[in-house]
Amino acid sequence: MLEEIESFASALARASRAARNTVEAYRRDLTDLRGFLVDRGFAARADGTVDIAAIDADMIRAYLADLMKTAKRTTVQRRLSAIKSFFRYREASFGVPSPARALRSPKSERHLPTILQKEEVERLLDTDANPQSPAALRDRAILETLYSSGLRVSELVGLDWRDIDQEIGMVTVRRSKGNKDRVVPVGEPALEALKAWRRAMPVAWEHDGPVITNLRGGRLTTRSVENILARRLADAGLDSSLTPHGLRHSFATHMLNAGADLRSIQEMLGHASLATTQRYTHVSVNRLKEVYRRAHPRA
Repeated sequence: MLEEIESFASALARASRAARNTVEAYRRDLTDLRGFLVDRGFAARADGTVDIAAIDADMIRAYLADLMKTAKRTTVQRRLSAIKSFFRYREASFGVPSPARALRSPKSERHLPTILQKEEVERLLDTDANPQSPAALRDRAILETLYSSGLRVSELVGLDWRDIDQEIGMVTVRRSKGNKDRVVPVGEPALEALKAWRRAMPVAWEHDGPVITNLRGGRLTTRSVENILARRLADAGLDSSLTPHGLRHSFATHMLNAGADLRSIQEMLGHASLATTQRYTHVSVNRLKEVYRRAHPRA
């Protein structure tokens, strides 16, 4: 089997021009499978080598099940991908059916979104050494609007002043490529922050012009917003790994915890499927469990 693994690795490097690290990873993964088969006596010959023709789907399942005890699912997925590629190569080369063809990868782990607590949001918004400078007023408008309306960062930087209705407190998020626009509420603090930024803009604002700009009047990029948030998080002593999407997660979680229904949150976030919105219930359930443990005499 070792010889066939080497033959496969060489073919992979030639045919797909795969990176050296990728080829090495596949070689290690397949060698690990071989080690498992030898240790368990699966498909073993008398001399201790592995009879590849005797490897079946159950043996590979046993290997993956053993791996699941200690490895992350992403590791198991990668190992199975290497195994499937190896046996496809053998099938193409020798006409031998692949025993891994019907095997499915384990589902990806669903990580709970990183969020800020409400008091942490307040710290983030109130941390600035020079709060009346144009840059500080713009940055506050960015953070207030992201948290207030749950916008994606791309939606925020795409806003024009005509999209904000100050009178009724709504923001129109315009979607491209035939997708439907949506209208989202925006809170008073965010509206006030936007007004303050508009008054302080170094370049005069226009009705059809961008809301979030650099100090030269050009539309700000999503990368710039990420950098602004990272700097403000560091200044506030908060988790610097939070992204602008984390404020969107915070918006949804805080709304849900306060009693908002999932359908309304789905509409405000612009999710096509309710299943996407439902992941926020996991965060809320954890909070309910903690409240229960602290409050119930027989929890």
